Amino acid sequence: MDNYQIARRAQIGVIIPSTNTGVEYDLQKFNLDGVTWHPSRFWIELRNWSDEVSRTGDDENTVFERFLDIMRGEIPVSIRNVLSAKVNHIMLGMSAETFWGGLEGNIAFEREIRDQIGDLGLTTGAGATKDALNCFGARRISVITPYPQVGDDNVRRFFSDIGFEVVKVKGLNRPSATAIAETPIQEVMQAIREVDGDDVDAIIQCGTNLSTMDLFPIMEHWLQKPLIPINVATVWHALRACGIEDRITGKGRLLEEF
Repeated sequence: MDNYQIARRAQIGVIIPSTNTGVEYDLQKFNLDGVTWHPSRFWIELRNWSDEVSRTGDDENTVFERFLDIMRGEIPVSIRNVLSAKVNHIMLGMSAETFWGGLEGNIAFEREIRDQIGDLGLTTGAGATKDALNCFGARRISVITPYPQVGDDNVRRFFSDIGFEVVKVKGLNRPSATAIAETPIQEVMQAIREVDGDDVDAIIQCGTNLSTMDLFPIMEHWLQKPLIPINVATVWHALRACGIEDRITGKGRLLEEF
């Protein structure tokens, strides 16, 4: 019992929006021996985007960008707080910000995070999905998001910047930050049907509050191609970055094969 530690393999800090319930729902399905997840919330001031559209008369794209601008100022406090737990890796449990501005914006955003966390490893949604797609050798992809058009445009830009052909992007345009987690399964199924095709090698789902971990592994058998939820991609990336090579069944091909 000497030098006993609760998490002897990895203690992973997870940075999530205060409104997000999808990330923790998914993380609770990964009960790995010697691994613990430590969420740290940052405050979301602008939560109901449809109400803001009605109140201001601004369009949904302008409101979504305002939401992100306000959010950026809150993230450093969340990181500061979880660093006090002496975690050994940081995983970002939000995705829109990691795609914003394409590759150039992603690099700048990650640089700001790394300046704060120092030598700790970092997992982001954009980086994790890129590495996951490369594992499968996918080149032509489609994407499902909960975002309005401006969010879809930035997702398309990022993947195009790093060399993927984006066949289709389907944005579900949810009315609020919390409504993302309440998206009906039938809407997700319909979105999959809309973006799939013989010319699509893999399908990515963005938006960490939109949990598809229960659905996508089944759909992989149906469509015979990789379907990668962003939360699965970030979990996989964080575990592998911490040297944890466990193959996990039932959560999709990414965790089973790589």
